[in-house]
Amino acid sequence: MSVAFGWGPVEARALARTAACVVVVDVLSFTTAVGVAVEGGSAVHPYRWRDATAAGYAREHDAVLAVGRSETTPDHPWSLSPAALRAAPAPARLVLPSPNGSALAAGAASGGAAVVAASLRNRTAVARLLVRHGYGSAARPLAVIASGERWPDGSLRPALEDHLGAGAVLDALRALAPGLHPTPEATAAATLWAATDDPAAALHGCDSGRELYEYGFPEDVAVAAEIDGSTTVPVLVDGAFTEAP
Repeated sequence: MSVAFGWGPVEARALARTAACVVVVDVLSFTTAVGVAVEGGSAVHPYRWRDATAAGYAREHDAVLAVGRSETTPDHPWSLSPAALRAAPAPARLVLPSPNGSALAAGAASGGAAVVAASLRNRTAVARLLVRHGYGSAARPLAVIASGERWPDGSLRPALEDHLGAGAVLDALRALAPGLHPTPEATAAATLWAATDDPAAALHGCDSGRELYEYGFPEDVAVAAEIDGSTTVPVLVDGAFTEAP
């Protein structure tokens, strides 16, 4: 069975109708932040909007609500920043609003597929889990979805960091399970990763990386560039990402 690659929440919903597992990739910064938080012991509830409803959702789940990067305080240090989450005390439950990664996770879960959060930090660990559970077979088809960013009109803006992140997972997957048959799109993503001489430099230099530098958060790019720095694989169970057993 083919292993598919796609972009954004619309394609996530479409592919989730036939996929047994959807791998969500939002390198800067949702899935990197999810990985850091789960690594620290938190259950992470993705939420699509950072508005008044997010606070109510957090209260319903007895969870800490992550705020915008620039809104953190010493008493409330939790945000979408992976570096800030690493430095902060780990809450038992964290609501992490994100219009890109959270929407992607929700779209993937709507079809009943298992949902895994992948980044450059855990790309090999994710591939190993997928192979171990037999995803990518005829009975358990697999899709890897890059989140991308948004243009001002709300349309999808493909993002290099997510193309690389998805390609990194697909490249590790084809090395571990050479019998898999990626679609041409998946092959192209894996080839992009394999052909990138310095992925960390690409991450720092891409549009999203430069934006984080301009906003004063270069450390978030540094954390996201820790290739294979984690063995934690967050899996969405009952609305929250927790570490795969």
